[in-house]
Amino acid sequence: MIISPRLVLRLIQMNIVLLRHGLDDVLFATRWFRPFRFLRFFMPWRWFRRHSRPRAERIRLALEDLGPIFVKFGQIISTRRDLLPSDIAAELARLQDQVPPFPGHEARAIIEEEQQQPIDATFAVFDTEPMASASIAQVHAARLHDGQEVIVKVVRPGIEQAIERDLRVLYTFARLAQRYWSEGHRLRPVEVIQEFDITLHDELDLMREAANASQLKRNFQDSDLLYVPEVHWWATHRRVMVMERIYGVQVSDVQALHDAGVDMKALAERGTEIFFTQVFRDSFFHADMHPGNIFVDIRNPADPRYVAVDFGIMGSLSPVDHRYLADNFLAFFNRDYRRVAELHVESGWVPADTRVDEFEGAMRTVCEPIFERPLGEISLGALLMRLFQTGRRFNMEIQPQLVLLQKTLLAIEGLGRQLYPELDLWDTGKPYLERWMREQVGLQAVVKNLRHELPYWGEILPTLPRRMDQALVEVGRTREHVNAQQAELTALRRDVRQNGRRGFAAGVGGALVISAFVLSGLDGRSPIMLGEAPLVSWVIGALGVVVWLVAWPRD
Repeated sequence: MIISPRLVLRLIQMNIVLLRHGLDDVLFATRWFRPFRFLRFFMPWRWFRRHSRPRAERIRLALEDLGPIFVKFGQIISTRRDLLPSDIAAELARLQDQVPPFPGHEARAIIEEEQQQPIDATFAVFDTEPMASASIAQVHAARLHDGQEVIVKVVRPGIEQAIERDLRVLYTFARLAQRYWSEGHRLRPVEVIQEFDITLHDELDLMREAANASQLKRNFQDSDLLYVPEVHWWATHRRVMVMERIYGVQVSDVQALHDAGVDMKALAERGTEIFFTQVFRDSFFHADMHPGNIFVDIRNPADPRYVAVDFGIMGSLSPVDHRYLADNFLAFFNRDYRRVAELHVESGWVPADTRVDEFEGAMRTVCEPIFERPLGEISLGALLMRLFQTGRRFNMEIQPQLVLLQKTLLAIEGLGRQLYPELDLWDTGKPYLERWMREQVGLQAVVKNLRHELPYWGEILPTLPRRMDQALVEVGRTREHVNAQQAELTALRRDVRQNGRRGFAAGVGGALVISAFVLSGLDGRSPIMLGEAPLVSWVIGALGVVVWLVAWPRD
């Protein structure tokens, strides 16, 4: 592995940040460096340093100082409760994606470069002071020439190089962990970083984010649950995206929602329904649902509506994972732990030799205490942590494709806990899943599939007789070919048997002839004589010649 000078410099900077936050304690607490803990007493910077903050908070602050890539990685890794102690996982969940803005004149330059025209040709008004600034991009307010208010999202200058540099560092750590860490094979850190890599590069392409927004808007086109702003495609490019500006109350501003008279129970239940709809109906879900990206339209407080922004991180599931996940959720809601265990084995999430009864008992022990309790009295984070600990016992491998889903589920828990702690997540989610399963396997699903396949059958049916005739002819030819091969195989077996017998007989005849010559060499010492030649040697030799001639091939 080639290490560039830039990478070495970045590693030195990272170590300075870690030392400034006193994280050499964390380093020496690991198994690899624990034998060298005595070296801490010889480090001058420790002689005068005093830390009053807990280690988890120091880790969070260090990640914030290391930069936006490590902030995002900390946000995602906080959902891996099996990788981290509970205090660190809880603290990392507090990471905020707020970074200092870059100058407005640089944003103008990027917009003009992408659109190949002066900014005044696109916008009647452009506010150079950003509304918000995040790790990948920042947002400016603007107004089009037709009077529409929009927001303009601009990718940070130089962010691609920073991402590539820090990803190399993360890949280095992941490879070392996978090679030397006892849990490396099961937890698959390299694949987790690969998923993180894909997510980051997707965020850099605002055309992709705009396409995500359009897809999500179509999915909820006729729904009162979620509103997605309109994309202005004519002004959108790879580093610039222009969208309709929305107004609402940030979902985390619970006091403002209460003051507006919003039905908090309905709001919390609709948030849960949005999650299940995105995941199970559409298999396409908003995977960055922190409070800064979710607003509430309060124009009708009794009928509140969610409004989503920032579609850079979207999750999706393969058909196999989609179906297994739905079956797992439904079996979990029905407390059918046997089915949960069987599904884990069938999907390959646990080894095939796992004892289903043992896994069933372990799942029951973890899950049973949480039922019939409101969300305010349970923690999905704690539940996931216990599930991961159970998975470790049964060598359950991490599924990197589900990391975003777990991150989203924890975000939903946090929102629900803030909005309406008495929400019963199970009663809200179970009816939706049961209805969805009926749609997948019932009469409605059959009709839907037939309607989907109708164009294909309309093309195939007119040619079906000709295709059947061709298939029958091909079957006949195949049968003739198989019969011919069978006849050849039978003849070959017969020849092998005959040649084997002939070879054996020829060998016996040759042995008898050789034996005759040996006996004839006894020079009068044979017990039976016929003239000067031994009688026995003549008889054996003649018999050998006869046997050899009989074995000679006749073809």
